[in-house]
Amino acid sequence: MAGAGHKMKVLSLYKQLLRASQKFDSYNYRMYALRRIRDAFRENRALTDNAAIASELTYAQKNLEIIKRQTVIGQLYGAPDKLVIEK
Repeated sequence: MAGAGHKMKVLSLYKQLLRASQKFDSYNYRMYALRRIRDAFRENRALTDNAAIASELTYAQKNLEIIKRQTVIGQLYGAPDKLVIEK
């Protein structure tokens, strides 16, 4: 990670993504989103090029908007009963 400015942006975006993904009603969607977020951030942990970091931040921001939109849509239509794992 290069620069303190990027570090704060990355941590903030990471937390926002995790919080937004917790709002999925469906256990499977929720766990998939959490797993993908963690894996993507671990995979890009070693980035040092500012252009690459900015590109990944833009990609993550777009994904945050998608997650927010999908959680709203999911709440509109309601999820079926909770799975055994969730009870």
